[in-house]
Amino acid sequence: MQKNEVMAGWFTEQMADQGTAFSLRLGKGRHLHGEKTPYQTIDIYDTETFGILMVIDGCTMVSTRENFLYHEMMTHPALNSHAAPRDVAIIGGGDCGTLTQVLKHPEVRHATQIDIDERVTRLAEQYFPELTEVERDPRATLLFDDGIKWVKDAAQESLDLIIIDSTDPVGPAEGLFGRKFYKDCIRALRPGGLLVQQSESPLLHLDLIAEMAGYMHEAGFAATRLLHFPQPIYPSGWWSSLHARKGGTQWVERLDAAAVKALGTRYYSAEMHRAAFVMPPFVAARLGTR
Repeated sequence: MQKNEVMAGWFTEQMADQGTAFSLRLGKGRHLHGEKTPYQTIDIYDTETFGILMVIDGCTMVSTRENFLYHEMMTHPALNSHAAPRDVAIIGGGDCGTLTQVLKHPEVRHATQIDIDERVTRLAEQYFPELTEVERDPRATLLFDDGIKWVKDAAQESLDLIIIDSTDPVGPAEGLFGRKFYKDCIRALRPGGLLVQQSESPLLHLDLIAEMAGYMHEAGFAATRLLHFPQPIYPSGWWSSLHARKGGTQWVERLDAAAVKALGTRYYSAEMHRAAFVMPPFVAARLGTR
């Protein structure tokens, strides 16, 4: 159970089931916007040290200061783990930060972003314009639809990479974390295709990560591996994404120094790519060898 409150000039997100909380001191603007859409509640805050903060259903989503950490690590390791990522689908990702990073890769010929709630994107256009400039890229298509249904209806073997940039596994995002959805993903992926899904905190949600990996294997993915990175505004400050591969006998790594430098990233690098897939012993022991 998570909730937030604003008290004495601070925004606080409480993770009651984990006994933890995260707080940011609000700036002069404080609460800039709040609305309830047909799908969720969205709030925008001004903070002293992290800039603008978007909160969905009480959970911190994205801030000006740190969003590059999440968006870079949700995209570049996957794109550089595929031999030729041409067609990409992003499920969720309404702030367009993930889309921005995907389209830094010239080999991507088309990227479709499917988010059920258009208001996330419209508010990002207002408060995070640096993330939404990518909307003008002719390779980008933005759809406001049910991502689960979109994947189910996608043409067979029409995608090289599916990125699940979702909220926590509750509410509209709950169906994105199950074996039925993963089966639809594997059908839509070409041989060698990759599925990438944000997979919560290795410290707080290791059982969920193991369950997700199990569902991916049951759906038919040949292999999975976990990537981890810092994420200061999310529970525990340590986050992860699961990568699942359709077929093949080994993971591809495309880490040309010039190509990686051309991405203009602030956190991601060839060295970070390699390091992010190295698991601490307690995580490796729980997930086992896949």
